[in-house]
Amino acid sequence: MKAKIVIVLKLVVFIICLALIIIGQKTVGKLELGIMLLGLAGLLGLLYDYNRKYV
Repeated sequence: MKAKIVIVLKLVVFIICLALIIIGQKTVGKLELGIMLLGLAGLLGLLYDYNRKYV
C-alpha cells in the first residue's frame, strides 16, 4: 500500500514540474527562468531518486 502512495506522489511531482517548465517557457523574463529552473530541479530530483538504487 505504501509503495502505491509513493508512486502516485512521484507522478504528481512529475506533472507539477513539467507544468512549471511549460508555463515558464511561454514568456521571457527572470521570473519565468526561475520557474523553469525550479521545474528542472524537480525533474532532476526525481531522476536522482530513481537512479539511487543502482549506485
